[in-house]
Amino acid sequence: MKLKIKYNRLNRGLYLLLLLAMPLFCFGDTKIDALFTKGNQLYAKGQYPQAVQAYQEILNAGYQSAVVYYNTGNAYYKMDDMASAILYYEKAHKLAPNDEATSINIQLANLKIADKIEAQPEFFVNRWWHNFILVLPANKLAGLSTIFFIAGFGLLIWYLFTRSYLLKKATFFTGVVVILAGVIFSFMANRQLNYFDGHHQAIVFSPSVIVKGSPDLNGKPLFVIHDGIKVSITQTNQNWIEIQLPNGNSGWITVDNVKDI
Repeated sequence: MKLKIKYNRLNRGLYLLLLLAMPLFCFGDTKIDALFTKGNQLYAKGQYPQAVQAYQEILNAGYQSAVVYYNTGNAYYKMDDMASAILYYEKAHKLAPNDEATSINIQLANLKIADKIEAQPEFFVNRWWHNFILVLPANKLAGLSTIFFIAGFGLLIWYLFTRSYLLKKATFFTGVVVILAGVIFSFMANRQLNYFDGHHQAIVFSPSVIVKGSPDLNGKPLFVIHDGIKVSITQTNQNWIEIQLPNGNSGWITVDNVKDI
């Protein structure tokens, strides 16, 4: 599997503010870049556990990056640990929902797990809406929103001070349109975050799990699932969680059988 060699720092706030604050982070960034390069070099040498360790140091430092998650997933894939590979691919997908390479690798990894479950078809309006709000990562939408707001209000300030009638007209209407675009980007970022917050999902890590009809060890067995399958968590009851599979089947398992995406 092909690594991504460009490291995107996704948890730095808005891009404009990042530019102003860059000198404050230069030392930390150098260390992170070194770890990322080290991980890629270890991966290229086939030292996949060591590559995972290097990538994990980046994540443990508080950085969230679709690229680091993706490369970590690749390393686990090479180690034939499909549950971990899918977990990190899904984490990458959450930060970069329209990344084609991540989507392809999720499909490849799912071909290697025991449970082959067909998802229920999504209503076309819902599919269109999700494609719309997931067209770009939330951090990029937020960054674009900030840039458009600043540009729009800058144009309106220009409108207040210019004396040319044509320039006044152009700056006013352009400023309004640019601000509206900023509002749309901000709305899309907000909806995307709410979408992922409202879709609490996890990956099963136990080799085999009996799904119960109630949150009780003596509950009626319904069906069996295996490691690597992605489930939605619909509710919790102490150390039990109610899960739903992509085909709509649901039941209860203990929380220690899964890892959150």
